Amino acid sequence: MAHELKNVSSPAVLRNLTLDSNAIREARIDLAASFRMAAKLGLQEGICNHFSAVVPGHEDLFLVNPYGWAFAEITASQLLVCDFNGNVIAGSGKPEATAFYIHAQLHKTLPRATAAFHTHMPYATALSMLEGEPLVWAGQTALKFYGRTAIDENYNGLALDDSEGLRIARAMGDADIVFLKNHGVMVLGPTIAEAYDDLYYLERAAEVQLLAMSTGRELKAVPPEIAQKTYLEMREGDPESARLHMESIRRQLMRTEPEFAD
Repeated sequence: MAHELKNVSSPAVLRNLTLDSNAIREARIDLAASFRMAAKLGLQEGICNHFSAVVPGHEDLFLVNPYGWAFAEITASQLLVCDFNGNVIAGSGKPEATAFYIHAQLHKTLPRATAAFHTHMPYATALSMLEGEPLVWAGQTALKFYGRTAIDENYNGLALDDSEGLRIARAMGDADIVFLKNHGVMVLGPTIAEAYDDLYYLERAAEVQLLAMSTGRELKAVPPEIAQKTYLEMREGDPESARLHMESIRRQLMRTEPEFAD
């Protein structure tokens, strides 16, 4: 299902950049931790899904996973640095084609997209396969996303060119999460920690909704005014909660698979 990106330039002939700052190192570790924990929780699909983040101090460059490696194999140093033209600035290998075409356009056209996580995680993807609104706002966890989601109704095949990546970016609108109908989900965040936190809780919200739907009984939705109130209450503490969530993930991984930070 994955597709190789063609005509990628060699990093040796491109730009003379210093890409070893502490901020960049921390971003690499957070992103690698996100891959590893997503793998542990079954949020990935083979070698086909991808996470990216703008390189701190370089708004025209982004970190992304290399083609051919599963989430469970990713290390901090293994992540590629790419520009928006398909050039690999640093790292060995190249991004998967759809990873480049989707993420380059997201980071290029949506400055708020510091981090962009795309998966075919099972429960959220299952909701993307149904007619109508994916989330019905019947569970507290789902209310974290109240008013923050968009739907791309127009599945158009694989993203193998800039135009499809741009179409997906436009489908995001002002949302942080887009359900890509017949495909999967995309989560944007102002930090890597916040993108991972949203990805995790989105899948949990989808899981319990589908479990409730499987009973065949009618779901009891939260009234809109309470849903909005609860979302605002959650939003106030979300950045700090996401930061602590990431710190917890890093601690867990340092005990079980410390090579992720190499």
